[in-house]
Amino acid sequence: MSKKNIKTLPGFSHPLGVSQHKKGTNFAVYSQHATAISLCLFLPDQTTALEFAMQQRTGHIWHILIPHLPAYTRYGYRVDGPYDPSLGFRFDNTKILLDPYATHLDAPTQWLQPQPYLAFVDPLPEFDWQQDSPPRIPLKDLIIYEMHVRGFTQDPSSEVQHPGTFLGIIEKIPYLKKLGINAIELMPIHEFREWATPFVNPKTQQQLCNYWGYSTVNFFAPMRRYGTVEHFKQMVKALHREGIEVILDVVYNHTTEGEGLDETLSFKGLDNSTYYLLSSRGEYLNYSGCGNTLQANHVVVRSFILDSLRYWVEQMHVDGFRFDLASILTRDKDGSVLSNPPLIEEISKDPVLANVKMIAEAWDAAGLYQVGSFPSFGKWAEWNGRYRDTVRRFWKGAGGQTGIFATRLCGSEDLYGLRSPYHSINFVTAHDGFSLHDLVSYNTKHNLANGESNRDGSNDGESWNHGIEGPTSDPNILHLRERQLRNFFFTLLTSQGVPMLLMGDEYGHTKQGNNNTWSHDNRLNWFQWDTLDQHPSLFAFCQKMILLRKRFPALRRSYFLNKTEIIFHGLLPHQPLWDINSHFLAFSLPDALEKLNLYLAFNAHSSPANVTLPAPPYQSWHILVDTAESTKEKQPTVLSNQTYRLLPYSSIMLLSSAQPEHLDQL
Repeated sequence: MSKKNIKTLPGFSHPLGVSQHKKGTNFAVYSQHATAISLCLFLPDQTTALEFAMQQRTGHIWHILIPHLPAYTRYGYRVDGPYDPSLGFRFDNTKILLDPYATHLDAPTQWLQPQPYLAFVDPLPEFDWQQDSPPRIPLKDLIIYEMHVRGFTQDPSSEVQHPGTFLGIIEKIPYLKKLGINAIELMPIHEFREWATPFVNPKTQQQLCNYWGYSTVNFFAPMRRYGTVEHFKQMVKALHREGIEVILDVVYNHTTEGEGLDETLSFKGLDNSTYYLLSSRGEYLNYSGCGNTLQANHVVVRSFILDSLRYWVEQMHVDGFRFDLASILTRDKDGSVLSNPPLIEEISKDPVLANVKMIAEAWDAAGLYQVGSFPSFGKWAEWNGRYRDTVRRFWKGAGGQTGIFATRLCGSEDLYGLRSPYHSINFVTAHDGFSLHDLVSYNTKHNLANGESNRDGSNDGESWNHGIEGPTSDPNILHLRERQLRNFFFTLLTSQGVPMLLMGDEYGHTKQGNNNTWSHDNRLNWFQWDTLDQHPSLFAFCQKMILLRKRFPALRRSYFLNKTEIIFHGLLPHQPLWDINSHFLAFSLPDALEKLNLYLAFNAHSSPANVTLPAPPYQSWHILVDTAESTKEKQPTVLSNQTYRLLPYSSIMLLSSAQPEHLDQL
């Protein structure tokens, strides 16, 4: 087929992107400031483009229709326009740009093998969802597992047929079920450029990469190195079949294009001043810390983001989204903070997204911190960074933490009192920062391998090495660290709100003290299945705590507890210790419907706590959990008296029940 044999038609302005019509394939793309746009078609096995001027323009949307294109035709756009310093960009008609609405990319299939991006014209084949439907698990009942697609199965010890891919996750679903997970939160899976980083490991001189994926190229296509569109759908369907929801970590705050002219791939070359926040001099406003910031509340960008979200819900069947640096989405064109940002309101009220879970990382890289005050419109949950900080401080023995620790355990009513406890996504660790093992093993970050002279990463992680920095053979330190790991899991899984676990914490994954491993494609980030097999006790403890959380509704209320539903204690019943020197908290959770009562106590002091227990409402107290115990599972045991010696840095959960089957089920 040659250009002279192709007769173009004006086409249609909507929908944006590629769409199929009776007379052929329609192309529609937005650009307000371009003076000319050409459609570049690459027929199968051709490296030279056939170019067609897009002469039809409706408003700021350029469109053209091409009849009878062969399968596997690729396309892009060549754009020209005036130079205006206020636009922050000089149009470059030597570049062929990627369609922002492309859903099917001609992208690299091998990790760290760059190639130019183009999109395929072909409509995606029909996928047999076999009556798949979302599990629709109530938010309060979720156990979220934050994970990285490649990292979960890339290590050879994973022993899967499809390492580092969506299909690899399918192979490990039995593991997720065994642990008790019912929702996975996938770190970015939108197409990104993992090779786009200038840093090298100063010790090994190995080129580093953008491993985490916060470098988005396209917001409609899944990362090709993780698998095809069909593979992603297969993964979602398989997870749904096992009652596991899929939440995507999405990065609508910036793109991979950065500040350099060589970074022009798509948005920047089409209409820089529409898609990005610019100063009056055309400079990028950098609230993301990554070189640019999307102008999320511009009417065109709002529509784009909503179209992307709807696509992932309607076509890919995802169950929710976690929005990276979501506070950026509340900023206006000049960077000012909006009290009622249009994008957040439209997402909150969109009918397609009505039953979809929305989670905000309610801060940005420019100091805006909205935890507890993110404009939720009654819908949005938040990563509760204040929960993380308080829990860490309490267990390292900081003073004056007991009262606020109790508030965090009860769902952070000071932050979410106008919402519900389940709007607090509780976490102790996440991909960004120390792993749980490193939180109890290092006082300071050790990030030299990142190639930034240890300047990157947080300097205030509220960590504690318990006496020696890093690895040690001292049995006393190792024993205390292991107890603290159990304390963190115990706290997280008995707190009101929604717990989120970090991949690998359940076996004690270490990143060797590196708290910013964004650039490492190795065992610093890979799930080490061989290590899991060597240390089964922590996994068993985490598994047990998840089971207990699911078993007792009192641990996951949909509303804030009143004075009859939680009763605080101190070393003596009904006498809580709220003074600044207290490191002890205890409370009971009576549940009349279940005919049981739970008693929980937390001792973050360096000395034992001799506790007098309240009288058991139903016969005796049974010990369900004592984090001072290093053994695996054991049957609940009966307490023979009303006192308990709670060891330093330890927690307990006791049960008194009128129904013997409660104990049998445990």
